[in-house]
Amino acid sequence: MKVKKYYRTQREVAAVINEIVDEYWVDNLTDEELEENIIMIYKNNQRKIIKNDDFTTILKQQCGKNRLTVVANIINKS
Repeated sequence: MKVKKYYRTQREVAAVINEIVDEYWVDNLTDEELEENIIMIYKNNQRKIIKNDDFTTILKQQCGKNRLTVVANIINKS
């Protein structure tokens, strides 16, 4: 799986977050790889992920609660 640092749209960010978390859930990624990828994407695309101290509407719609719970735990831990 190839993960870029920068994404053009919120939909691209949502799609890659879905892919990363899904790969983790089927045991294709380790805990460390999951955290590294999510943190890198978050640091480089923060405005596309968080607005007004909450996930953007597009991310909520595209990713769903379970995936965003995983992402929030990783972001808040780092």
